[in-house]
Amino acid sequence: MLTTLRIKNLALVSDLTLELQPGCNVITGETGAGKSIILGALNLVLGERADRTLIRSGEESCSVEAVFDVKKLRAPLKSFLEENGLEPCEENQLVLKRAFTSAGTNRQFINGSPTTLATLGSLGEWLVDMHGPHDHQSLLHAAKQLAILDAFGGLEKMRGEFGELVRRRSVLENEKSALVVDEKTYAQQLDRLRFQVQEISTARLQPGEDEAVETEFHRANNAAKLLQLSQAALDVLSESDTSLLTQSGAVGRVLAELQRVDIGAASLVELHVQASEILRELQSAVSHYADKVDVDPARLAELEERLNLLQTLKRKYGATLAEVSAFGDEAKTKLQTLESRDAELARLNAALAKLDSEILSAGKKLSAARKKVIPPLAKAVTQQLDDLGFKQSQFDVAINSQSEISNFKSQIPQAGLDEIEFQFAPNPGEPAKPLRAIASSGEMARVMLALKTVLAAEDEIPVLVFDEVDANVGGETANTVGEKMKQIAAKRQVLCITHLPQVAAPADAHYVVTKQVTAGRTISEIHLLGKKDRVTELARMLGGQSTAARKHAEALLK
Repeated sequence: MLTTLRIKNLALVSDLTLELQPGCNVITGETGAGKSIILGALNLVLGERADRTLIRSGEESCSVEAVFDVKKLRAPLKSFLEENGLEPCEENQLVLKRAFTSAGTNRQFINGSPTTLATLGSLGEWLVDMHGPHDHQSLLHAAKQLAILDAFGGLEKMRGEFGELVRRRSVLENEKSALVVDEKTYAQQLDRLRFQVQEISTARLQPGEDEAVETEFHRANNAAKLLQLSQAALDVLSESDTSLLTQSGAVGRVLAELQRVDIGAASLVELHVQASEILRELQSAVSHYADKVDVDPARLAELEERLNLLQTLKRKYGATLAEVSAFGDEAKTKLQTLESRDAELARLNAALAKLDSEILSAGKKLSAARKKVIPPLAKAVTQQLDDLGFKQSQFDVAINSQSEISNFKSQIPQAGLDEIEFQFAPNPGEPAKPLRAIASSGEMARVMLALKTVLAAEDEIPVLVFDEVDANVGGETANTVGEKMKQIAAKRQVLCITHLPQVAAPADAHYVVTKQVTAGRTISEIHLLGKKDRVTELARMLGGQSTAARKHAEALLK
């Protein structure tokens, strides 16, 4: 449900916050007080194009913010937000914001995250259904009408099973498309795949091999220098006349003589022994290292060739040898499929033929079920329209079903083989016309009200907005309109702008829009009415504040 609507600097509104209630909310007020601004603001925050002339005179920008409680929303909101990179809802509160400036800057946000107007509009279709002269009436869309018919008849399971068959068919079609190519392209694909598989398999790759080869190549490439440095180190350690080990022997003799003179110098002799052992260990290790250094041009060339091959494979098929191997496995699978193309095509064609038969059978069963649902739906809506003043009117649903899958020029619709259209004949003797062809906004609003009354339990849009629902309505019909609004509000939140006290009286919450002049500027304001103020407003709508009018208003409230 819509809990809060805040409007800043839009038309006659300076700064207005509307806190809405569950159930039925009505908005009344004198003509021109600014009731339409409320709907205009709601349309803006739901993705309608912005008109810069709506910005309040003297201001540079305006904004609209709406907060929805989405705890009971059936639509897949969480996944929608994730897929569009938007912040999740906190405490089941969805926050939409729209702002635009006189310079043309247009910004919109969902839960504080910047978004596109298209994304905002898509989300708005899940949240609010507008019925009035400036609406986006979802029930006028053929796909929505079909969904409503299926919901009314409990056909969602059959529809889902049909859709799954169509999805499976699409997968097979994609596989077939990958095989059905001209002979030149087919030959090129075979040559390419064979070369790739041969190149990768011949290399006989080992996990981590590239790092080991690179290390060995670096060592072999520097073998001469490594041998030279090793020999220089051995010369310093032991092989020259002034080597460290030779000088260490001289130091040892001096320290031994020192110990004979002073027994306290024994520790120095011990340290010398340790140092000499370390030098001899170092000399042995360097000698062993030098023995392993192999100046072998043939091995160096072999390592260089292998390293170049590995780098070439990684450059062509993947950043790592593991990715190269995976690419080779995938190419091998594709090659096997292409080499057995004729057999694979025969298999796919057989599977498609079988699936087409299943789709046609499931589609015809769904069509038959829909045709059975149409009469009770038409009868129920016609009865509601009769209550709303359309005596002897007729509501019907036209259905056109395809008998062959080949009749579809493009992909088979996942909703079935049918196209439907809601039709309405408001007067006896007139032919039924498509619902979208109804010119009068008052007629349209009442037809929508009848549909919403019948389909309130099935429709998933949580907020319904009615404008001009009371156009050309009076007397007992107005009472019926109010009752039906209340009936729908038992399952959905309703927001209704009305001029009729009979429609306003049954509402759970009643708001009045007024115009005030402050500091020479006209400002529209809105207030939630208490019981006493509701009597006053209803009496105004009845024609004045006479005792009779107030008593009538009190009676309506009771």
